[in-house]
Amino acid sequence: MAPRCWRWWHWSAWLRTRSPPARSTPSFCQHFSTQEKTPQICVVGSGPAGFYTAQHLLKVSYFLLAPYPIIHLLGGPAGPSPSFHPTNCHALPQHHTQARVDIYEKQLVPFGLVRFGVAPDHPEVKNVINTFTQTARSDRCAFWGNVEVGRDVTVPELREAYHAVVLSYGAEDHQALDIPGEELPGVFSARAFVGWYNGLPENQGLSPDLSCDTAVILGQGNVALDMARILLTPPEHLERTDITKAALGVLRQSQVKTVWIVGRRGPLQVAFTIKELREMIQLPGTRPILDPEDFLGLQDRIKEIPRPRKRLTELLLQTATEKPRVEEAARLASASRAWGLRFFRSPQQVLPSPDGRRVAGIRLAVTRLEGVGEATRAVPTGDVEDLPCGLVLSSIGYKSHPIDPSVPFDFKLGVIPNMEGRVVDVPGLYCSGWVKRGPTGVIGTTMNDSFLTGQMLLQDLKAGLLPSGPRPGSVAIQALLSSRGVRPVSFSDWEKLDAEEVARAQGSGKPREKLVDPQEMLRLLGH
Repeated sequence: MAPRCWRWWHWSAWLRTRSPPARSTPSFCQHFSTQEKTPQICVVGSGPAGFYTAQHLLKVSYFLLAPYPIIHLLGGPAGPSPSFHPTNCHALPQHHTQARVDIYEKQLVPFGLVRFGVAPDHPEVKNVINTFTQTARSDRCAFWGNVEVGRDVTVPELREAYHAVVLSYGAEDHQALDIPGEELPGVFSARAFVGWYNGLPENQGLSPDLSCDTAVILGQGNVALDMARILLTPPEHLERTDITKAALGVLRQSQVKTVWIVGRRGPLQVAFTIKELREMIQLPGTRPILDPEDFLGLQDRIKEIPRPRKRLTELLLQTATEKPRVEEAARLASASRAWGLRFFRSPQQVLPSPDGRRVAGIRLAVTRLEGVGEATRAVPTGDVEDLPCGLVLSSIGYKSHPIDPSVPFDFKLGVIPNMEGRVVDVPGLYCSGWVKRGPTGVIGTTMNDSFLTGQMLLQDLKAGLLPSGPRPGSVAIQALLSSRGVRPVSFSDWEKLDAEEVARAQGSGKPREKLVDPQEMLRLLGH
């Protein structure tokens, strides 16, 4: 398959101007005049992509081997490169000892997906906030919340103020189902539902009605399993998480007893990981519903698939076909709630209640698979089935939007056209995270991706490919925002809100009680 044209744009002209990397790299500062010793860099977005990019620009984190993918060096799926040895690598710029990084965020609080996307019952995943906090507290880093780039300040204005701008604003929308009935009350996107129970201010008016017996989740990724787990977890288990007070109150009254997790393809194509599957299987008070017929013939096929997928499929197969031990059988028999995986089903229509006021079910097209490997796709057989339910959650993907007319955007792929993080046709503009590669992977994937973007920026800085001369940085932007009546929130302001959240949870067993009203936050800060 030929590479997409924008990935091979004339950045080769830039590359030809670079001298090859040396075996030993002199200090960065030797490459700049006195006026240029403080590069001003701006990052838009304070989620994992933004903070990891800033972290890499501000301090040494690893050596990049020129011939090998970055994921090898960071303990990714491929493991360490067997050729990793100082004599085999080019020493490339690791950080800049005097660079300043300003992080702009439209929310009043930092951390993006870690705060608003990670499930409340996964506190260990949120520990990365400690690392981000250390970066934000650096005397060469500043956080500016309550600033929406594209509205309060434009990308061209940022480019005038900084030597380089990195766009790390993520995917703020969801993929639509594009089927009849999608607009009915009781149908929600995963992004909105997850934002509701995680305290994203814009989703606090969601008010999902959980008085129904059955919920359907469309999609079979980790987010789908997160939502199923939150719906079925006994409320007393959620009381010690950072789930919002309002969401916990609704979940305490929930009548949902069964959750179906629906996918277009089969067991070999599920997108969730074995960790999330184990959590579902072991969820207190629940039992899994898997149809053994969906797994016919898989026992022989799993011998040929990669180990992570093999282990996942073996666990699915075991759960679906093996008789549980006595103790486990007793636990399952006493379960009052259930969850199931429905394979080879594609949504065709959300069915309304008789009065047309809310969802009453979903019509699913039965599918079969065509093709092999990565080309496997689901095609309809012509058969359909109706599945009664009172709640539909669509978890078929997130998508990014363009942030500014001056920034190129690929609407088909939902990303900013780039080559290794360098935005096509706009020297000095970079991107990292989901808006760079699409909404895939986990936080570790974003770390690798963001470090690589930071590396490209540092290479361009060292090679003299970024604007020369001093830039005013945040001084100019703060003046601009002030003239427009915008009052940014600093990281020290966030720490005051953080302390307030922790204080409000004292005695409850919760780590914090999240603030969800922006106006209340501003009042607490005296804004």
